[in-house]
Amino acid sequence: MRKRTSAEEIRRKLAERIISGELAPGTALDETLVALDFAVSRTPVREALRQLAASGLVDQKPHAKALVAKPDDKVLDGMFEVLSYLEGLAAGLSAMAMTSSERDALDALHQEMAVIVHSGDHAAYAESNDRFHGAIYEGAHNAYLHDIITGTRHRLAPFRRAQFSALGRLSKSHVEHGAIVEAILRGDRVEAEVAMRAHIVIVGDAVHQMGQPTG
Repeated sequence: MRKRTSAEEIRRKLAERIISGELAPGTALDETLVALDFAVSRTPVREALRQLAASGLVDQKPHAKALVAKPDDKVLDGMFEVLSYLEGLAAGLSAMAMTSSERDALDALHQEMAVIVHSGDHAAYAESNDRFHGAIYEGAHNAYLHDIITGTRHRLAPFRRAQFSALGRLSKSHVEHGAIVEAILRGDRVEAEVAMRAHIVIVGDAVHQMGQPTG
């Protein structure tokens, strides 16, 4: 007997599609079509969409189809501004709290990403970029901060990933990462925070310059 797909499983899979950019900002999420996709009734789909709306990944209004969230420029600016402070804090804490093995792993990942930059593989770089930032969140050793940053990054994921298609952005991102890594390896909390904040500000600017991705 086939196991029934739960609302949580539907929520998780839809979230993955949104975060990866498979479902672009502004895409309509029709309950009937989603139910057919997952071979379930509309009830768990409705609950999954409600949960996604609560997390900010979906916009849902009464008597209208749910849409993948597409924040306007002002909201997007505000989200990147908050993210710059949160990520800066994480980088600063990582400079102080990372273990030697965590520092070595971060440095090794950065070196691996240099090869990806040379190959020009945008998708591979985007995946490694998530791992890079995730390693810094883990290195901060602050679970509450990790949760807050992750939620904000998920909402911005489609826009962050889109930046890598811009000419020269991969190499520039890697250089920005290099400044962050060097500061963390030195244990320089202030410089790590400054470098990370500058990086996130540049990411936000890059997103604006290329325009928000559409469906």
